[in-house]
Amino acid sequence: MKKIFDSNNARLHGLDHLRAIAIIIVMIFHYYPAPEWLEPIKNIGWSGVDLFFVLSGFLIGSQLLKEYKKNNDISFRNFYIKRFFRIIPAYLAVLLLYYLLPDMREGSGMAPLWKYLTFTQNIGLEVENSSSFSHAWSLCIEEQFYLLLPIVILSLFAMRLQARAGYLIIGLVFLGLLLRVYNWNEYVQPLIDINKGREMARSFFEKIYYPSYSRMDGLLVGISIAAIFTFKPKTKQFLRNKGNYFLVLGIILFLLSFQINENLISFNNAVYGFPLISIAYGFIVIAALSPACILYKIKSKITFLIATLSYSIYLTHKLIFHIIRNVIINRELDLNPNLTFGICIVAAIIVGLFLHITIERSSLKLRERILEGNRKRNKKLSYNTTYE
Repeated sequence: MKKIFDSNNARLHGLDHLRAIAIIIVMIFHYYPAPEWLEPIKNIGWSGVDLFFVLSGFLIGSQLLKEYKKNNDISFRNFYIKRFFRIIPAYLAVLLLYYLLPDMREGSGMAPLWKYLTFTQNIGLEVENSSSFSHAWSLCIEEQFYLLLPIVILSLFAMRLQARAGYLIIGLVFLGLLLRVYNWNEYVQPLIDINKGREMARSFFEKIYYPSYSRMDGLLVGISIAAIFTFKPKTKQFLRNKGNYFLVLGIILFLLSFQINENLISFNNAVYGFPLISIAYGFIVIAALSPACILYKIKSKITFLIATLSYSIYLTHKLIFHIIRNVIINRELDLNPNLTFGICIVAAIIVGLFLHITIERSSLKLRERILEGNRKRNKKLSYNTTYE
């Protein structure tokens, strides 16, 4: 346990705070029925995934861009080894749990197994019949992003188009906007016109909320920040010096976005909401990377712990909420809603801790051994080549 709490000085504590906030608001969004005082947070809780996307785009983008800047190349082998051992073991453990214990599932059913194994569950996801472990949709988008990003980066540099990468990112954001407009007019608005509320909500999630082409904004914002911080040192320094300004700007834009976007299932949110909120989170991430910002300066063992466990918590929290609520209902326990909520949150963190210790940490240690073996082999190969 002590090792989990030992945050080193090189760690970006501001990003830990944001990661902790992201998982907390996602848990509140998925918690039902929420105490009344949590409703304002629940209404914005869906955007926690977008914050995860921005953070992921920045961190993975920085890793790849720095490697290319240093070596003029990217090691696909090392990158995919890192991603595999970071994501797959814990994911497979939870997926196995869902299939072995079907009576404990929180939803109506599961998507076909091959969709989970190929990370394509978010494509054509059926809301009514596949609502168990449905939150894995965001992992699918991230895995698809990880698969393509190193290829795209190398291709841009090979074709000498890196200076125009900004136009590509803007084009992709605009393309996503156009596709959301089309899908809203084609699949959602007609159901609103004939007052089919349930079908309309289902169509919104299936055609707009879950598909990869609709939800790349956060990842694109994150990779944009990574590119600026890697290749634009003067701009990076300017941004880092203005951290608190960007924090205020990000919060204001975030609040304005939710005023404009009315609610999750709305035309404004479907079209403008995702990019606006992603940009707002992008400003806040820039702030968290600034030594001048309060987010950067504050160290907290609580947010560090929650951030460390965030992936394991994300995988398991809906299942844990469902199990605890069933126990309370079956035992006819008349608990205060706030107490029930507290029990669910604490249980989700404890289970996340267990999964982290038993699966995540072990797989990360194995990853380091494999990568170290690769480094030694490459060093030996380089030595032999030099003296042939």
